[in-house]
Amino acid sequence: MTLHVVLASHNAHKIAEFQKILGHDVPDIVIEAYDGPEPIEDGTSFDENALIKARAAAAHTGRVALADDSGISVGIMGGAPGIFSARWSGTREDADNRRLLLAQLADIRGANRAAQFHCSIAIVDPSTGSEQIARGEWPGSVALQETGENGFGYDPIFVPEGYSVSSAELPPDEKNEISHRARAFRAAAPILRGL
Repeated sequence: MTLHVVLASHNAHKIAEFQKILGHDVPDIVIEAYDGPEPIEDGTSFDENALIKARAAAAHTGRVALADDSGISVGIMGGAPGIFSARWSGTREDADNRRLLLAQLADIRGANRAAQFHCSIAIVDPSTGSEQIARGEWPGSVALQETGENGFGYDPIFVPEGYSVSSAELPPDEKNEISHRARAFRAAAPILRGL
C-alpha cells in the first residue's frame, strides 16, 4: 500500500530530492508538496524547527507530515550559520548566503574551514499524535570559491569529507546516497515503514 506523506516545504528542489532519496529506502511512500501557510520557525535547534513545520503541515492537511530543518555549521564560527543558514545574508537567496559565508571566511585556511551539514527530519502523525525525529550529519569543509552546477543552497561551497570537489559537482544520485538528508532519511526509514 502506498502512503502519501506531506512534506512541509514550498521548496521544489527539496521535494524532488526527498522523493529520490526515499525511492531507495521506502519505495512505497510518495512525497507530496505542502500548500499551506508557512509557520514561524522560532525554534532554537534544527529539531525544534523541523517539528514546528511538520506539526503545521499535519494540522493543515490532517495527514502524516514530515519536515526537515537543515543547514551548514562552521566550527570556527561557533557552529554558525546553523539554524540561520537559509537566511544568513538577511535574504532567502542562496547566492547571497554563499557570498556572505565565503566573505566571512576569506582569511581562514585549511582545517579551520571545517564544516558539516546537519539535517533533522520530524515525522508527525496526526492520527496517533506521534512525533519522532531522525538526524543526519555530513562532515566536510567550506571551499575557497563556488564550483559546480548541481544541488542548491550551500552545495557549491561545501566539499564533503574524502572528496576534492564540491557537493554541487557530484552527480545527483551520488549526492543523494551520502548527503546529510540521505543519512537522516536512512534513520527515518524504519519510522516511515512503521506508519
